[in-house]
Amino acid sequence: MNDLDLQVAEFAREMLVTSLVLAGPVLLVGLIVGVGVSVFQALTSVQEQTLSLVPKMLAVLGVALLLLVPALGILRDYTLRVFAQLVSFGLS
Repeated sequence: MNDLDLQVAEFAREMLVTSLVLAGPVLLVGLIVGVGVSVFQALTSVQEQTLSLVPKMLAVLGVALLLLVPALGILRDYTLRVFAQLVSFGLS
């Protein structure tokens, strides 16, 4: 592999890690709340559809709003690193 291939592979790895860092907390909270609501529904035999949707939706929205500023900072830093490396690809 030449140097350009290694740079492209590094960009792809960094993109995947950044995506996981940005989406991971939101998805994890949705998973935890969903499992908690499912356990509650199984224990109480309450099978209301909105009971499974509304708490999960509110939790995901709350975490997304709470982490919005740090997520935008991470995304800004990643974008600046990508734009700084465009010169090495000859795309300036």
